[in-house]
Amino acid sequence: MEATASFTSLDLRRRVRFRVLRYLVTFVAPAWGIVGLLGHGAWTWALPIHGFLIVPLLEVLLPRRADNLSDEEERAALEDPVFDVLLYLLVPFHWAVLVLFFFQVGEPGLAWWEIAGRTAGMGMLCGIYGINVAHELGHRATRWERDLARALLLTSLYMHFIIEHNRGHHRRVATPDDPASARYGEVLFAFWVRSIAFGWFSAWRIEADRLRKEGHPPYGWRNEMLHALAWQGALLTMIALAFGPLVLGAFIAAAVIGILLLETVNYIEHYGLRRKRDEKGMYRRVLHVHSWNSDHLLGRLTLFELTRHSDHHWKASRPYQVLRSIDQAPQLPTGYPGTMLLSFFPPLFFRVMHPRLQAMVQLERDLELAK
Repeated sequence: MEATASFTSLDLRRRVRFRVLRYLVTFVAPAWGIVGLLGHGAWTWALPIHGFLIVPLLEVLLPRRADNLSDEEERAALEDPVFDVLLYLLVPFHWAVLVLFFFQVGEPGLAWWEIAGRTAGMGMLCGIYGINVAHELGHRATRWERDLARALLLTSLYMHFIIEHNRGHHRRVATPDDPASARYGEVLFAFWVRSIAFGWFSAWRIEADRLRKEGHPPYGWRNEMLHALAWQGALLTMIALAFGPLVLGAFIAAAVIGILLLETVNYIEHYGLRRKRDEKGMYRRVLHVHSWNSDHLLGRLTLFELTRHSDHHWKASRPYQVLRSIDQAPQLPTGYPGTMLLSFFPPLFFRVMHPRLQAMVQLERDLELAK
């Protein structure tokens, strides 16, 4: 019996270890990014072509995978350190690629469109790793893991995200009070302005309120927003002094691209979904029906299960490897990259999404009646 149990446990660990190896597909994106930084001509656009042409086509052709771990597999996945080590390794790796960008984007003799290609590729990496991996680490319980998240967010000049997202967005998601929840009929480009501006001001208010409650001056040296401005200002100054104005401008453009990618993801993740108020006027608990999801495997693995967003909002402390596909969660028409492209054409986006929204409203009503 003991030998059988030991074999079963070993087999379980092997299955879980195989699952973590699948996430190595995420390195395809930075590999294309490096190709773009070292190559010339059309190769400088390698990562944008991969991310917004090849991947959307593959996600249309490949079937969705709504597989979930069993309870035993979940426990094994939570105990396996390799899932976390993979995230930790991406921090120095991403910074190394960024330093390579500093040297390569100002290479003499490049045409403007080659500089643009390298900048666009770096911007995509800032969105995928500088913000998305930071999002995962930013929800961790230990301070040093959240500091790794801040180190990644620094590469996109978006360090306030950890404040607004953790203490603002998760509390107000799917309500009119949340800058990062797109409203019904709101076009992407207007959402960008609203989410970026109001999210930044919200982070200041959240941090000031925290310090007041702790008995500290709201805008003193403990204020994390001031820390963020200092770190970001120091980085920009160092780039300007070491590499000059061209590289500085390219880096700022890459950071902006990363920010816009994040905000486009925010747009499609919660578009048009709203929580209702209870009889006391309070917003009801966030349910799985309040986030859009995608079970396309390629996007799931590349983005560390970000596409299973409903389960993340249900319990933000759940690590990426144990996020689940929930039947009640609304599904996007395709994977994240394809839906992001769709969102750039508002009439077409609305035509596809609004019938799905109406179906979700009916499902939410049915769930309430079933209680």
